[in-house]
Amino acid sequence: MRALSRRVGLGIAARGDVEDAIEWARRSRDAGLEAIWIHDSYFERDAVTYATAIATALSLDGHDSDQFRVALGAVNPLTRHLMVLAMTGSSLDDILPERITMAMGTAQPVRLAQMGIPYSVEDAVAKVSDTIDKLRLLWAGERIMIGSPNLPPIQPMFPPVHRIPLYMAANKHEYLDVAGQKADGYLAKPCESIPSLQKIHGRIWEAARAAGRDPAEIDTAAYLLSLVDKTRREALNRAKREPFVIYMMSILTPVSMNRAGFDIELRDRIGAAWKAEDYHEAGKLIPDEMLDAFMLCGTREDVAEKAMAFHARTGLDLPLLQPVVQERHQILELIESAKLYAALPAPATVFGPERTAVPSLAVAPSPPAASPSGGLVAASVGSSSSVAGPAAAVSDEGAPDSLANDRRLNVFDRVWRRASAAYEIVRPFAYTVTVIPVLAGGALSAVDGRFQLVPFLAALVASMLIQSGTNVVNEVEDVRKGIDTITSPRASHAVLKGRFTENGAYAFALGMFAVAITLGLYIAYLRGPIIIALGIVGLIGGYGYTAPPFRLKYRALGVPVVGLLTGPLMVAGTYVAVTGTFSPITLVLSAPIGLMVAAIVHGNDWRDISDDSRAGIHTLSAAIGKYWARYAYVGFVLAAYASLGLSIAVKALPATTGLALFSLPFLAQVIGNAELGAQGQARAIAKIDLETAHLHLAFGTLLVAGLLLSLSIR
Repeated sequence: MRALSRRVGLGIAARGDVEDAIEWARRSRDAGLEAIWIHDSYFERDAVTYATAIATALSLDGHDSDQFRVALGAVNPLTRHLMVLAMTGSSLDDILPERITMAMGTAQPVRLAQMGIPYSVEDAVAKVSDTIDKLRLLWAGERIMIGSPNLPPIQPMFPPVHRIPLYMAANKHEYLDVAGQKADGYLAKPCESIPSLQKIHGRIWEAARAAGRDPAEIDTAAYLLSLVDKTRREALNRAKREPFVIYMMSILTPVSMNRAGFDIELRDRIGAAWKAEDYHEAGKLIPDEMLDAFMLCGTREDVAEKAMAFHARTGLDLPLLQPVVQERHQILELIESAKLYAALPAPATVFGPERTAVPSLAVAPSPPAASPSGGLVAASVGSSSSVAGPAAAVSDEGAPDSLANDRRLNVFDRVWRRASAAYEIVRPFAYTVTVIPVLAGGALSAVDGRFQLVPFLAALVASMLIQSGTNVVNEVEDVRKGIDTITSPRASHAVLKGRFTENGAYAFALGMFAVAITLGLYIAYLRGPIIIALGIVGLIGGYGYTAPPFRLKYRALGVPVVGLLTGPLMVAGTYVAVTGTFSPITLVLSAPIGLMVAAIVHGNDWRDISDDSRAGIHTLSAAIGKYWARYAYVGFVLAAYASLGLSIAVKALPATTGLALFSLPFLAQVIGNAELGAQGQARAIAKIDLETAHLHLAFGTLLVAGLLLSLSIR
């Protein structure tokens, strides 16, 4: 195994596909990292199981010269009996000899309380200390008494052949003293600041000296919560949208806040928003400086430089880069950051057990300055100009400017990033709901022998612009209401990741509305004031779908309004724009089209009913409940076919429009998924809106083709 020139590791939680965790361990090993540490996350999955799978895979790779380690950090003697821990360590050492590490901690008291486990600092410290002593005795093959005095002592049948290092993983003073007295190392939790780690390490080294130990023998490791993006600005913006980051900022201790130079009142306001599940407001409260103090956010180079700051200014031996978002891309980026960290020049001064920091690395924080969120921040704590980069710009809405601090992007990259953000936020996959009714209105005008290309194209572009503006406004309002989060599967992330500020997105939407209005005025010049009336209705319906004061979606009016706008209004409006007259057949033609679009919107609301209800959003689905929402969805799609069949039967539409029946395979797919969703299989309707959009596209295209076919036959 090739080793990096400086120690660094990867930290992950026990979640996700175990095969992914194995891949990440292999990639870390092959890149030269020292270890992968698995955090025991209660209420998720078992860290020991993941460690066993990883250790087994690495063992089967057959790289006997490997020194890559697998570490449990941390396991809890309050939830795992010391005999179980002894057998766990022995088993893992047998699978991956000489490459197992184990850290001891007691978890957050609130987590223990949720599990009904009593907690006091005095008892917990005694338990951890006693567990360390007895694990070493058991692993040495000694018999010990831990049960009833009337029973024989216990002895492990298979003690580990190799020594397993034991780390302390708790930050109260009493635990730090135990770490200095007897532990092989210390593991710091995520979101410790540089001043906090300086204090922690100093306490451990002091306890070690008092116990007659060499402080340099105590290894120090720390989870450094990290998030990588193309720019520091985007990384900071995304971090502020992550519920996990918000939670971590809300549980910082008063001591941690004070050491980093922040007012505890800021944490309390963030915590209040987190408890209310108002993640949008909570994210706005977190200043950039707070993230810089407790996390590593930025490009892979930024993360590497900030990890070096922790190493140099605290004496940290083993930085463990832990992803905020445990996904493949982030893991690969952090492995690259680890390699960059190892390649950085050695710092002139390192804070450590045998050294004191130079004055610029002093423990005491600089005087705090006022933050944009009203808290106190220490601008020089946790980062420096060479590490954190220039201060972030702040827009008039209090959110960071999405173009600030893009020093690593060239002009082409900046333009491409903004263009891709615009493409994402307008949701072009949904253009079917606009294009199909306009095509239908235009096709009907052709059947009547009155088609004109220029006003048709003007109507098509204007309609698409109104829909785009509606999508953008909907995006911003859903983010503000906390409906869309960074983990929302179908949401655009353009605003969430800061590629657009909220005000910038609104300006983008208003610009598209303005162009649509200009085109509408041109059509009105050709066809008369009726077009202005239709355009006003369309604009009010689009903008007011989620925006105040109407907020139609939030008042259970979204589905019927969208059905009317994309059905009668757009089909009839296009016909009027092209011909200058109204035809009652447009209303007949628009019925199946509007019903299908209503099904798209209702399917989306049905899938999101839990999130919408939590956020106080009163959609039609939320109003009628999950049971009836399923029937309403099926009713909309079936009614579209029924209305088409009835129109053909009464000869209101030509028989050739029956071509739309060739879309029945798409109908079978969505009906089948709807049935599975009604049975509780949430994954079956995870993309119900997109699947219904495909159905609408197939149905509508065939319907338009049938209209044009009737013209050629006639």
